[in-house]
Amino acid sequence: MDTAEVILSVLVVVIIIVSLLSNVLVLICFLYNPEIRKQVPGLFNLNLTFCNLLLTVSNMPLTLVGLVSKIVGFLETFLSTNSMLSMAALSIDRWIAVVFPLRYHSKMRHKDAAFVLGYTWAHSMSFSTVATCLSWVGYHRLYASCTLSNPRASSRTQFVIFTVFFHSFTFLLSFIVLCVTYLKVLKVARFHCKRIDVITMQTLVLLVDIHPSVRQRCLEEQKRRRQRATRKISTFIGTFMLCFAPYVITRIVELFPAVPINPHWGIVSKCLAYSKAACDPFVYSLLRHQYKKTCTDIINRLLKRSSLNTSGRGHESQGNSIPTAE
Repeated sequence: MDTAEVILSVLVVVIIIVSLLSNVLVLICFLYNPEIRKQVPGLFNLNLTFCNLLLTVSNMPLTLVGLVSKIVGFLETFLSTNSMLSMAALSIDRWIAVVFPLRYHSKMRHKDAAFVLGYTWAHSMSFSTVATCLSWVGYHRLYASCTLSNPRASSRTQFVIFTVFFHSFTFLLSFIVLCVTYLKVLKVARFHCKRIDVITMQTLVLLVDIHPSVRQRCLEEQKRRRQRATRKISTFIGTFMLCFAPYVITRIVELFPAVPINPHWGIVSKCLAYSKAACDPFVYSLLRHQYKKTCTDIINRLLKRSSLNTSGRGHESQGNSIPTAE
């Protein structure tokens, strides 16, 4: 094992640890907070967390040791597809919430969310089942993981067609949905920011005696408000592209035998795709106020319980040390 392979192995271990801890934390928040469970986005976040956890537990360790298994290849294809579609579902949910705020609860009910999740599972299952039945899953040396692989030259044309269709209807479809929905969300957010900016400027003009520092803080908040929506949407789309695009592009380039691919790059692109499972809890859940508050409540409760146990033991020891009168 050379230096590059050692570094990549350490990288996989770090991704596994971060992904496990962050996704488990999201799951604990979901189980602990009834308000999160009542909200429709909570179902999408739960499905995304569930897929990321299974991907972390089932595939990442096997990538590390390089085991071969059809079942693992099936799970890798299924869970990766489900994760991409879950992100698209979350973007649709945000689009409905922002563009149709008054009709959100009638347009996106729990049964509607269940229907969308049913589609993501059926979509993922169909591609994974076809690949497994045709023996197109297995250990792929270039990516050091169990994924789509076709060692037989006789079925190369069919495998090329399947691979192009698979990535078109998973990665490309999810990317288009993300762009369309979040750009509409950004348009509405900017419109609301302009309205708030007009009201803010009118108020500042009317308040002649306002202190310059207060005026400056208002203008700074106005600037931050304009950048907030752009930053969030750029993060959603940017992490999706940064993590998945190198791997998908490498898989497409791989279909052309004349183009050589560095084996280290193959593993790096796979690690980037895996890293999405470690990023998602922060991007979609843990950085939100509800999840932050839930985490704080859980920590405070654990610390309070720990301090009560410590004080209880202290009182016990004091009681035992008191001499009894004979």
